[in-house]
Amino acid sequence: MNTIEVINLKKDFSIGKESISVLKEISFNIQKEDFVSIMGPSGCGKSTLLYILGGLDKPTDGVIKVNGKDLNKLSEKQKSIMKRREMGFVFQFYNLVPNLSVEDNILLPIILDKKGLKKYKKKLDDILDIIELNNKRKNTPRELSGGQQQRVAIARALVFEPEIILADEPIGNLDSKTGTEIMKLFKEINKEFKTTIVQVTHSEESAYYGNKIIRLKDGVILREEVVKESIRL
Repeated sequence: MNTIEVINLKKDFSIGKESISVLKEISFNIQKEDFVSIMGPSGCGKSTLLYILGGLDKPTDGVIKVNGKDLNKLSEKQKSIMKRREMGFVFQFYNLVPNLSVEDNILLPIILDKKGLKKYKKKLDDILDIIELNNKRKNTPRELSGGQQQRVAIARALVFEPEIILADEPIGNLDSKTGTEIMKLFKEINKEFKTTIVQVTHSEESAYYGNKIIRLKDGVILREEVVKESIRL
């Protein structure tokens, strides 16, 4: 079953009177429980593609279906609900709220969705155990290392148990040791929660934690690779 279906996706940007084609009618499918890495040189359209998949940007043309729903046909309210409940987002620079504690940053999607926090207490405890930050739950982001902040960002993405996590260069701001720990955490989430993960990365090593690689260049897909032996935990 396809979790994400992309058909003839095109994205143009206008700079003055000039139109630049960033994505050129690309098509591919991502199946449920896939761990997919999107790779390619800077400026090839990787992050633009990820943002369009997550409904954070709009295509110039083409169709994106998430769990069978055409994003182009959803209202802004429907898209907003989908982004909160069916997708989790992880960014290179964490995007945590500096004045909120670790646990409040994790629970932020619940607060924004106006859900009761009490029934998420056990979920919060479980997630803090998974990211190994139970002892830091009252700390603010400025009291954490970069790797710990990224763990909090991943936990925030997990709190609704979304079917899909989209990650934009999730270890791009981390040292190699911490980056390896974060990739192991993603692989564990993919395996244990059966979460579909799509990451943009420059790192060949990171790409091999998943089961599929999509290589982009100049706005087109050069090739799709099946990873026969992904890196084991």
